[in-house]
Amino acid sequence: MDAELFPRGRTEIAPGAVHLPDRLDAGLQRELLDACRRWARPPAGLRTVRTPGGGTMTARQVCLGWHWGPVRACPSCGRAVRDNPDCPGPHAYPYAYSRTVVDGDGAPVKPFPSRLGDLARRAVTDALGARAVPAAPYDIALVNFYDADARMGMHRDEDELSDAPVVSLSLGDTCVFRFGNTETRTRPYRDVELRGGDLFVFGGPARFAYHGVPRVRPGTAPPELGLVGRLNITLRVSGLRRASLPGTSPAQIMGDSPP
Repeated sequence: MDAELFPRGRTEIAPGAVHLPDRLDAGLQRELLDACRRWARPPAGLRTVRTPGGGTMTARQVCLGWHWGPVRACPSCGRAVRDNPDCPGPHAYPYAYSRTVVDGDGAPVKPFPSRLGDLARRAVTDALGARAVPAAPYDIALVNFYDADARMGMHRDEDELSDAPVVSLSLGDTCVFRFGNTETRTRPYRDVELRGGDLFVFGGPARFAYHGVPRVRPGTAPPELGLVGRLNITLRVSGLRRASLPGTSPAQIMGDSPP
């Protein structure tokens, strides 16, 4: 909004979770939108994520740096089961990271732009302080597109090997972002209005909190942006850089399904 009765400022939603309103100016939002449109083109472009149970996610997604999606087997032990007490771990099924779009066209994932890493580090500094900035570089971006009917159920971002803070960038339509607790998908939680240009950072005790998007408010995007719908860019540290070390099995680290 051009005029706020009560201007929005930095707000701590929970310990370790901070909302930073209006941190992306109009020019940067347009640059990010143009980039998202390029990233959405095939190969390794925007796709509908199909869940292992046969359903589909209503928000469509493209990944940068590492591809996130369902795999046929745990990347650590190779077993297609949810629980394996003998897995050398971390036992990850049915979702994992890979270097190719294993649940789509099979193309190599698009590279992670260093500028997004710069944005993530600045956001963490502003939200949580310089000491919270991870030593490892940000190397994952999940770009989700929400139309008017799209939703995202309560979930935790727990497929990374790093516990570095997660940074969320919002473009376009306003959404209701539900930020919960680390134990359950149900209450207590807090609903936050995320508008285009807002940032949200969660790390420390909030890093593995459940969160989701119960609704989008269509038609609320700035008209000058030229976007119908909502784009969310989530930035993470994978902790998977050791995949390049000698003697390490890429299939185990990268999450590629075994032949």
